[in-house]
Amino acid sequence: MCVGIPMQVVHGDATRALCRAHDGFETWIDLWLTGAQPPGTWLLTHLGVAREVLDPARATQIGAAVDALGALLAGRSTNIDAAFADLVAREPELPDFLRKDGNR
Repeated sequence: MCVGIPMQVVHGDATRALCRAHDGFETWIDLWLTGAQPPGTWLLTHLGVAREVLDPARATQIGAAVDALGALLAGRSTNIDAAFADLVAREPELPDFLRKDGNR
């Protein structure tokens, strides 16, 4: 399973940015896929690369899900329904490129 981590741009240039996760961890992130981003922008990162620009609400939502996974892995209880509220009470959907007939 791949897990993207939301991180906020602190400062950077055309190809990389120093980004901070909600827990305070900072690291340099490659921006080749997203282009340069101004300070304050939220990015979905994976293995040191920005994969997607996020709005603050989506960054918070993903952060809550990542925190819940971390709690479960550490053996702590957590409210899974709250952490994955966007997935509760709905069927999973295939991405467009995997749909044969355009149906979900």
